[in-house]
Amino acid sequence: MRPAIRTIYDVAEGDVGERLDKWLTERLQEDDVDVSRNVVQTWVKDGLVRRTPAGKIKPSDPIEAGQSYEVEIPSEEPFEIEPDDLPLSIVFEDDDVVVVDKPRGLVVHPGAGHPRNTVINALVARGIRLSQLGGEMRPGVVHRIDKDTSGLVMFAKTDKAYYALTEQLRLHTVERQYIAIVHGTLEHRTGTIDMPIARDPQDRQKMKAMLEGKRAVTHFSVIRQYPNYALVECRLETGRTHQIRVHFAQIGHPLAGDHVYGRRHTLPIDGQALHAQTLGFVHPTTGEAVRLTSPLPPDMEDLIQHLETGRMG
Repeated sequence: MRPAIRTIYDVAEGDVGERLDKWLTERLQEDDVDVSRNVVQTWVKDGLVRRTPAGKIKPSDPIEAGQSYEVEIPSEEPFEIEPDDLPLSIVFEDDDVVVVDKPRGLVVHPGAGHPRNTVINALVARGIRLSQLGGEMRPGVVHRIDKDTSGLVMFAKTDKAYYALTEQLRLHTVERQYIAIVHGTLEHRTGTIDMPIARDPQDRQKMKAMLEGKRAVTHFSVIRQYPNYALVECRLETGRTHQIRVHFAQIGHPLAGDHVYGRRHTLPIDGQALHAQTLGFVHPTTGEAVRLTSPLPPDMEDLIQHLETGRMG
C-alpha cells in the first residue's frame, strides 16, 4: 500500500447536516489539497475515510455533531515534517500547550504548496512534540491565522489538550481579539457583522459572504477614526476562513493592504493590516484561565503613526 498523508477533521456546530463528501472536499481544499468531490466519494467508498465514532459511512451521509473524520490522502511519497530553524517567538509553553506570536508572512503549517518554512517546521526544529490528532501536515494545530496576518496562534502538545481546545473553539468560548486597519469612515462606533461565509464558487482560493454559507459573526468597535481609515478592534464569535477580511470587505470597508478582498490603492504594508492581539482559553489540564496578548508589530505601529500625523490619507 502506498504511503499516505493522514489528516483529521472535526465536525463544527455550523457544519451539522451537510453531506459528508461535500464537507470533506471543502475542508481538504482549505488545506490546499487539490481534490474534487468525485475523488472524495471514491476515497470514502475505498475505505480511506474513517469516522469517529466508528461505523459504516457513505458519501451522502449527513455529518453530525461530535463526529470526526480521518482522511488517508494517497501519496506517492511519505510526508515528513522537516525541521527549519526560523526565528520564532513562543509566548506560552507548558506540557500541554504552546502559543506562538506569528510574524506576518509566515504560514502556520505545511501544505501542498509550502512543505517547508512554516511555524510547524520551526517548532519541530526546537524539539517540540505536538499532538498528531490534527494530521501529518497539521500536528497539534488547534486554529490558524492567515499567512499575511500576524499574532497569536496556539498548538496542542497532547491529545487531551487537542480535544479540549478544539471543543472550546466549537463552543465559541475561546477569546480571539484582533486589531485591524480598514478603509473608509465607519458609520457606527460599535457593531456586529453577522453574514454567512462560504467558499467562492467562482474562485476556490477565496471566500465569499453568501446565504448558502456557514454562520459567521464578527463583533467590532472603532478605536480611532482617521480621515480615510479606521483602527478597529474585532472579536470573533465564529472562526471562518478569512472571516474578518470578508466581513469588512462586504460592508464596504476592506482591510488596508488586503489585495485579495480589498483595494488596489491602499496603505504600504506587506499583507493585510490585521493582528491577532489577544488569545484567551481555559487550560486543558489545570482548568485555569489563560489570557495572552501580543503587541502590535512594527509595520502596523508605523502605519498608525503616519495616520496620527496625517501623512497618509
